[in-house]
Amino acid sequence: MSKRRACLSVIFLVLCATALYLPRSEAQPSTVKQIVPGVWFREGELLDQGHCNNVIIEMQDSLIVVDANFPSGARLALADAKKVSAKPVRLVFDTHHHGDHAYGNAVWTKLGAVTLAHAGVAQEMKRVEPQRWQETAKQRKDMAELNLATAEPPQKTFDRSPHVVSDSTRRVEFHFFGWAHTRGDGFVYLPKERLICTGDAAVNGPFNFLGDANIGNWANVLAGAQKLDVQHVLPGHGPAGGREILAAQRQFFVELTKVAGAAVAQGKKLEDLVTLKDGRVVATSVTLPDAVKTYVGRSFPGQVRDAFEEARQKKPRGDLDLTR
Repeated sequence: MSKRRACLSVIFLVLCATALYLPRSEAQPSTVKQIVPGVWFREGELLDQGHCNNVIIEMQDSLIVVDANFPSGARLALADAKKVSAKPVRLVFDTHHHGDHAYGNAVWTKLGAVTLAHAGVAQEMKRVEPQRWQETAKQRKDMAELNLATAEPPQKTFDRSPHVVSDSTRRVEFHFFGWAHTRGDGFVYLPKERLICTGDAAVNGPFNFLGDANIGNWANVLAGAQKLDVQHVLPGHGPAGGREILAAQRQFFVELTKVAGAAVAQGKKLEDLVTLKDGRVVATSVTLPDAVKTYVGRSFPGQVRDAFEEARQKKPRGDLDLTR
């Protein structure tokens, strides 16, 4: 298995495995919940399908959907959008370039919607495609059925933040605060409704994937989001909630980078923090405060490795080739 294919498998399998840690009383996959008038949160089928969450925003004459999802997730989100409104989907926003958030682009554009993202999303697709698409399509029937050679990039991009779409119904702002989960992390903010859609820059549970991340800068990005007047937080994975999601996600990365930085400063080796078996990270002696325990799951030993290597090599995790 190639390094890139292994990376893709990790994204899908880790998210699915860590979904088991979320209390079933909290997780409500395949459900659609109205958060405020004209805005619905759809929790994706993470465990079974690897889908992300979607948000449906009603405008005067059309709908905006946050995240294209995988192709099968796109079709499910479209079906639910039709249940809550007769208006057509005219805009789909990719919060970042990962397959569970952007590989459904072609489904939406075929129906006449325009796909939008921060410029960093298109740049990341140029960097990692077509290999990621082709390897993932071997594992996913919904992608193979599209019969495409590579991922469809967003049709429109922005680099000046915020990018604004508005009408007589509401104002929708698309923000970029820097490199956290990926180089192109986009946020959707509704100022009147005090609502933010975060993609995977803020998840609600042990769903953080760090392969393309800038771990040391993640807390700074979330600090930017926290400056907005927010009451409702709709994450890329896990249940919806309030500002506590931004705070807990940020604190997780503050604590993780603190531990990693201290270990490097003390001259410790990776093996002092994690246990390796057959070249793979399988356990860690590191513990974090109870305040962020809901973010600690099966992938935590690997996250410790990633944070340690980022601190040791003084490069963002997304620029490192870590095969263990």
